[in-house]
Amino acid sequence: MTSRRDFLKKAGLGAAAGTSVLAAPAVKAQSTIRWRLQTYAGPALSEHVVKPAIDSFNKIAGDEMQIELYTADSLVPTGELFRAMQRGTIDAVQSDDDSMASPTEVTVFGGYFPFATRYSLDVPVLFNQFGLKEIWEAEYEKVGVKHISAGSWDPCHFNTKEPIRSLADLQGKRVYTFPTAGRFMAQFGVVPVNVPYEDAEVAVQTGELDGIAWSGITEDYTVGWANVTPYFLTNNISGAWIGHFFANMDRWNEVPEHLQELLKVCMDSSHYYRQWWYWGGESSLRVNGQKMELTSIPDSEWATVEDAAHKFWDEIAAESETKAKVVEIFKNYNALMVKAGRPYRYS
Repeated sequence: MTSRRDFLKKAGLGAAAGTSVLAAPAVKAQSTIRWRLQTYAGPALSEHVVKPAIDSFNKIAGDEMQIELYTADSLVPTGELFRAMQRGTIDAVQSDDDSMASPTEVTVFGGYFPFATRYSLDVPVLFNQFGLKEIWEAEYEKVGVKHISAGSWDPCHFNTKEPIRSLADLQGKRVYTFPTAGRFMAQFGVVPVNVPYEDAEVAVQTGELDGIAWSGITEDYTVGWANVTPYFLTNNISGAWIGHFFANMDRWNEVPEHLQELLKVCMDSSHYYRQWWYWGGESSLRVNGQKMELTSIPDSEWATVEDAAHKFWDEIAAESETKAKVVEIFKNYNALMVKAGRPYRYS
């Protein structure tokens, strides 16, 4: 009989001769996937609107994947975000379509499309239940970009150096705002001015700007604009900003399916964070904030702006079939909300 000792000796001789009996399994080295994501938001704002979600993703993904977060204009100017992502200079973006100069049929609806939304919950409902998600995905696939998800931000109000109490007070005001919002409000005398996000506060101080129409009151306090614009107009152009997460399509396709799913989950957590952070901040700072005085344009006068918005919708719808489809969704959705009544819409 062959003893255990003899067997081990023979096995050792075989291994020495290059005929290993029990070979160790091969281990394939895999390096960490690394992405660079730039947000439209500056450092103070990004702490809330994106950083918590990226931190969570990095913690869970560990050595498999890590995302480096860059704030507004730090790698490329915001207006060049889309092209940089499309080329692969950066891997992913958090922005609205409008301010990153997306060359798609849906760009005009990103950011603040006037009076399309009233509340932050309108945005996820429009995308997930009324068909906007599929339209955005198709439009971005055409240009080599993955549309990952859409979410809502704050409403669009004016914060100004001088009080606004009538439409006449808007005449000649130089305002930092989104392209489409500026295009729409120009008919009421607003002069849109484009400056880098982080330069807006200084531009108000130097007199280059008379005000800002970029956010709600939460952002005004968070990023420091409340320090230089002592008046906040309670009338808004839109009830919620529409923003998104995007990725270069090739980079997205290189990511394993389970990490793609993790990205979606973490980005959804980012959308959820903003839902309660903005909603609570808007009310609390209106009541308890000490830096800004609230002003209002009478509802009867502001109705002129709302009526003009619906004419603006029709102008946009006439530009293409896709734009007409999106406008029709906005019309149907808002008509439904009005019929549903309180709390969905108030007359």
